[in-house]
Amino acid sequence: MISFLKGSLRKLPLGNSKLEILVNGIGYEVLLPVFVFESLHLKQLEINDEIELEIYYHATERSPKPILVGFNSIQEKNFFEQMIQVEGVGPQKAVTALIFPIHVIARAIETEDVHTLTQMPGIGSRAAQKIVATLKGKVGDSTSALIEDKVEQSDDADIDRKLNLRKEASTILVNLGYKEQEAIRSINEATENNSDLENDLEALIREIFKKKQDISNS
Repeated sequence: MISFLKGSLRKLPLGNSKLEILVNGIGYEVLLPVFVFESLHLKQLEINDEIELEIYYHATERSPKPILVGFNSIQEKNFFEQMIQVEGVGPQKAVTALIFPIHVIARAIETEDVHTLTQMPGIGSRAAQKIVATLKGKVGDSTSALIEDKVEQSDDADIDRKLNLRKEASTILVNLGYKEQEAIRSINEATENNSDLENDLEALIREIFKKKQDISNS
């Protein structure tokens, strides 16, 4: 079983989803949750740069093709392993859902902030309630080191601002006739390949309308 990889970057991250690490002549394709991708993006990595990731390895009889999911730390990996214990949240769904740093998600779980949890792709109200019911009181140990980290704390204001912008965009779309989950899905689709939209409410709304118009015209 693979639990850690250290090698050189063979391919730059594709979208917000995966990269390839070359280790002793073998290339490993690694899936990345969005928050991990964004942290690596800030490092401005180039081809052949050294990189190391904690790895969650997943393979089953029904899905024999291995899935490797990469993280910056053991704490992040442990949190992911707790998330996939929630009924209905498998590895693929968890990778897609984790768009916020884990200390933000852990805080939402501990405070029963279902609205923040439903901002994550694929997590509706029922799934958010299951996450809270399953993990409340259990995620503190795996995330405490990150929650106390000064670098993580310095990012909280920016994360809160993005969350508030998402909530404001959702409110606007609901007022325009969108259902709440449809609004959240539209926001996630618009920001999936352009995270800068999380910093500009007007641009985000324009992009959502543009995508909707493109679909109508196709």
